[in-house]
Amino acid sequence: MDKEISAIVQVLREEEGATVDGWLREVQASQGTVHASAKAEAAALVAGLREALAGGADPTSLRGAGWDGVRGTLEQLSASRAAKGDTAGATSVFVLALKKPLFDRLQAVFAQDPASLANALWALTTLVDRLAQHTANTFQASREEVIRRQQEDLLELSTPVVKLWDGVLAVPMIGTLDSNRTQVVMETLLQSIVDTGSALAIIDITGVPTVDTLVAQHLLKTVAAIRLMGADCIISGIRPQIAQTIVHLGIDLQGIITKATLADALAAALRHTGWRVTRGEDVGA
Repeated sequence: MDKEISAIVQVLREEEGATVDGWLREVQASQGTVHASAKAEAAALVAGLREALAGGADPTSLRGAGWDGVRGTLEQLSASRAAKGDTAGATSVFVLALKKPLFDRLQAVFAQDPASLANALWALTTLVDRLAQHTANTFQASREEVIRRQQEDLLELSTPVVKLWDGVLAVPMIGTLDSNRTQVVMETLLQSIVDTGSALAIIDITGVPTVDTLVAQHLLKTVAAIRLMGADCIISGIRPQIAQTIVHLGIDLQGIITKATLADALAAALRHTGWRVTRGEDVGA
């Protein structure tokens, strides 16, 4: 097999440009479009393959230090394609398209040696298939990381901390309140209390569709954390249906100020912090 691997290395070294160009033509034919970064990615992968095989890396496995450069290139390619919204299949097809130009050149090298040609094609097929499989695996991991970051960003965007008044913060909750979201709310709100020196926080659950035992527990944990920071808390948005549910579930909200609307909560917060708001005509009188 050494002769066949040497032939692959020779092709990658002496016909690098032609191999990259043929690779991109195959991608164009199969996918219809070629990314602007495809040529640089293809060139980097061809160079990495040449160096790995010339350095004695095992062509039957991508394990080992000899393949570090190639694995790194594939991981960067997968992460880039995942960020652009490509599919794992399209990314794997891009890598598999390397076979055709190398097949053509190996056929020319071993035109008079069918046995060596068969060995070389098998070695190359196995190697490129492993590259594509590694690409698919790393693409999936990259995609999951992108989704995780997007979910975190959405959680932060969906739980903004708003300064309503000096010393008064509010968190309008919309949608389902689960453990992950509660943690984000708690961390964001507590940090805002520290940053602003606020003495009171309003948690508005007008946009929370239902309140069950789990949601109530999340709210109670958040209130407890706020109090440990030396601030107080008001829960607003207690609609009639939610009030009945809380009573039926036997949830104890004693010691926590609750209000039907955010406006009522703000009025209570102002009184609690010592503010007095009057109408203009009352001042004039």
